[in-house]
Amino acid sequence: MTEIKIQLSTNKKTKPEQEQLPFGRIFTDHMFIMDYSSAQGWHDPRIVPYQPITLDPAAIIFHYGQTVFEGLKAYLNDKGEVLLFRPLENMKRLNRSNHRLCIPEIDEKFALKALKKLISIDKDWIPNKEGTSLYIRPFIFATEPYLGVAPSTNYQFIIILSPVGAYYKEGINPVRIAVESEYVRAVKGGTGNAKTAGNYAGSLKAQEVAEAEGYSQVLWLDGKENKYIEEVGSMNVFFKIDGKVITPELNGSILEGITRKSVIELLNHWDIPVIERRISIEELYHAHQTGTLEEAFGTGTAAVISPIGELAWKEHHMEINNSETGPLAKNIYDTMTGIQTGKKEDLFGWRIKVE
Repeated sequence: MTEIKIQLSTNKKTKPEQEQLPFGRIFTDHMFIMDYSSAQGWHDPRIVPYQPITLDPAAIIFHYGQTVFEGLKAYLNDKGEVLLFRPLENMKRLNRSNHRLCIPEIDEKFALKALKKLISIDKDWIPNKEGTSLYIRPFIFATEPYLGVAPSTNYQFIIILSPVGAYYKEGINPVRIAVESEYVRAVKGGTGNAKTAGNYAGSLKAQEVAEAEGYSQVLWLDGKENKYIEEVGSMNVFFKIDGKVITPELNGSILEGITRKSVIELLNHWDIPVIERRISIEELYHAHQTGTLEEAFGTGTAAVISPIGELAWKEHHMEINNSETGPLAKNIYDTMTGIQTGKKEDLFGWRIKVE
């Protein structure tokens, strides 16, 4: 791969106040771009001023949705050093998504090199107020102008950066979740285990209905029997039942979350029983009725840990832990964010420094 060309912005943006940071609406001064053609492969890597992109109206992305993306964060520690949390895992997952969507794989180590370079240029955009971070969005999309159902011969790989506050307005406080019984997110053999735009577009109607009823997210059930719990909107999900932690097993329709993986490894390190298996909504309701459902929480890059205070399923309303953040969720959150921000020792080698 050739060296990364750099064109610095001559018109710097005004940085927002950290106390008023929304999620995903403000972007830094620069972006990374790399092109792909079937003749040249991946080529022309460059960092340029943040700007609109121009595409042919017939570009395949618009018509057939051939695109994948990732999400990760950068943090500042107390020394002003920039830290990333398991970024190579994101690049590996991006390639798994590429494989499912027939998109050419990227060089994972080069992509990480480009990401580090971009962050080093826009380092001043990284907020340091508690609960804030620099959200990183790598994505790839098909650019060939062709109205035919076939893999594109041309693509762009772009990375953009966004200083962000909390994903949920509740922060670490518990959220209310509606169990979705009508719509389906994904099925085994589909694209549920790939991070691709269509999965999220298909979830918007259920999300819209849930929000209108005062809920933050939806809990998806499996697409075949409408019985087994899969994941929450933008998060994987965990339940503490009778002293054991249970999370739905990866089955081909559940996204393999990096935060999920890290939480499992952390629980194992703490000798807390954690089980990956199918769990039905009926089993969860029974656990609530018998008083053994102790905690529930979602895990994901955006929110890290999001405790669940209430689950609404049909006519049932399951209040969990008095709608308060449970001790396990709080301990995981404090530990994970402590590792990510450099405030706690990293026993697992998850954290890397941007030089």
